[in-house]
Amino acid sequence: MNTSKISRRKFIYGGIGITTAYLTGCQNIGNPNQNKNLIVATSTILGDWVRELLGVTNSPSPDAPVLRNILRPGDDPHTYEPVPADTGAIESATVIFYNGHHLEPNLIKLIHSNGARGKTLAVGELVKPLQLGKVADPHVWGSASNAVIMVAGMARFLGEVFPSLVSQGLEARLQKYQAQLRHLDTWIRAQIQTIPPQRRKLVTTHDAFQYYAQAYGLEVLGTLIGISTEEQPSAQTVKTLAQQIRQASVPTIFAETTINPALIKAVATEAQINLGSQSLYSDSLGTATSDGATYIAMMTANTKAIVLGLGGQYTAFVPLS
Repeated sequence: MNTSKISRRKFIYGGIGITTAYLTGCQNIGNPNQNKNLIVATSTILGDWVRELLGVTNSPSPDAPVLRNILRPGDDPHTYEPVPADTGAIESATVIFYNGHHLEPNLIKLIHSNGARGKTLAVGELVKPLQLGKVADPHVWGSASNAVIMVAGMARFLGEVFPSLVSQGLEARLQKYQAQLRHLDTWIRAQIQTIPPQRRKLVTTHDAFQYYAQAYGLEVLGTLIGISTEEQPSAQTVKTLAQQIRQASVPTIFAETTINPALIKAVATEAQINLGSQSLYSDSLGTATSDGATYIAMMTANTKAIVLGLGGQYTAFVPLS
């Protein structure tokens, strides 16, 4: 795997906030092919973290790093098929951040098969994964404490590749964002504790919430499919899951924003229980106008849906000032 090593030496950061332009999906701000400092992030979650670390202003300097997100809000990384523009971005990139653990298999193959000239980092592989059978679960961002570790690794990586960021506030932004993530982690745990213990059981379309469940005290009772959305459930799988749900007296199950809800609706109908009114964000952030437009917003929206769906008492998240 062409993953650059991260130096363990300690940086001393400080100074003013970095000015940078960025690209999201196909939105162009500047020309990435003319910018020697192109940063490519495969997933919307990674892109959000990069923006937090770099900071964004309305007047970027000519040599400011440019971010391009390959996946757009709502895209499914498990099944995403790269387009020619993705190849161009990967070939032009100075830095490539991808999740790893086979989350985005076609993009990972593209990164390695094209011999990307830029430095690459499998961000999700910075934390110890949960093993589901013989496979590492790639949905590592489900725990906000994991996010604290991953953004630190990304900051170290950016500081090495772009030394100018060290004197432009990278460490300050990292520490501020990590504080928000720790605050989020504490808030989620408190919210889940309001759910009656016998109802702390989660059922979703695919197996994307093991880290969330383990971190915050839920049991993943079952899913229609495994960790990859490429799988197709059988009629027997639907029937068996519905039976488990009835036996466990689960009040609500949940669809996901990146997956067709038809099959999980069939399970809800079979089990004669509620389908959550709000689909959960699993593998992608929501659009800019949604309640899941950032990583923190996504985690708070999911927590609200789960707490209300399972009979808890939800209190709104208040970010640190």
